[in-house]
Amino acid sequence: MGTSNNETTGFVQKDKPSRVMAAIDWEVDGKQHGYLSVPYSANESAWGAVRVPITVIRNGTGPTVLLTGGNHGDEYEGPIALKKLADSLDPAEFTGRAIIIPALNPPAVQAGTRCSPIDGVNMNRAFPGTRTGTITEMICHYVSHSLLPNVDAVIDIHSGGKTLNFVPFAAMHYLTDEDQFERTRATVDAFAAPVSLVIEELDTEGMLDGIVEEAGKVFVFTELGGGGTSTPETIEIAETGAVNVLRHFGILPGDPATRASRGLSPSRVMATPDATCYSISDETGLYECLVNLGDPIEDGQLIGRIHSVEKTGLEPGLYYAHRSGTLIGRHFPGLARPGDCLAVIAIDADN
Repeated sequence: MGTSNNETTGFVQKDKPSRVMAAIDWEVDGKQHGYLSVPYSANESAWGAVRVPITVIRNGTGPTVLLTGGNHGDEYEGPIALKKLADSLDPAEFTGRAIIIPALNPPAVQAGTRCSPIDGVNMNRAFPGTRTGTITEMICHYVSHSLLPNVDAVIDIHSGGKTLNFVPFAAMHYLTDEDQFERTRATVDAFAAPVSLVIEELDTEGMLDGIVEEAGKVFVFTELGGGGTSTPETIEIAETGAVNVLRHFGILPGDPATRASRGLSPSRVMATPDATCYSISDETGLYECLVNLGDPIEDGQLIGRIHSVEKTGLEPGLYYAHRSGTLIGRHFPGLARPGDCLAVIAIDADN
């Protein structure tokens, strides 16, 4: 098989090639199960490597979509759904190419942690990566410099992990380029999650999102439940959404499966337009969430309390909504610390 450092493949930045090697021939039709080999010299293996499983499905010419999961290791819908799709999709039905990486951060997935246990790095704060960096930074560099130039869209499947829980949604960011915004919004619509969200996040520095969007390409991500587990519902949303995106780009035949065609209510189109959508903890203690996910909230409503663990007789910290809307995300553990995100409130897009 070819490697990512073979200049005939087009999957290499020629001035500073990635140190990551890909056991894939990018121009061959059919289905290939291979790996990205990331050099890692450690006490346990002097000439060792971390291997990132990858599947490439190709048939002729057409668009290329990159589908990733396991960016954070405690989020399971992506790894499960994409592993199943990598096994089941038939290249004979394809027109174009899908690059599927179910677990982009294998050390974190294997440890069940948000950050890599090898270098302690949060992958989704490390893009565009560094050629000579840590394991996580080298994977980010390969995605940024070898994969991204060759794809038309990226679908990055996330959930809340161990510390957050969400009403399942597919999302995009606010974009200044109108054409890119419309292309991305159409892809979010095609994904057909229960909620389709346009989001203003508190911090996006170092995210995969930003480098894809800066390249003028389509980037869609999800938050599908959380709590450090998955459910039949969230796995189904991820699987159906990924196939819908491949259909939307014409890589698979047929139209995306609408929610109505599956007997489900239409996607609720929502937005989190500014920082008033977020409630952040100021103290340490036991978190009492007073609102259920999906419930309506009024501006100024009491939505949570944080109780002292150390002493009785103290008044709890009180947390109020900064705007009206719907609770779509909440802090999941029973304990909270200063800086924790306690609540995310979204508004209907026409509000």
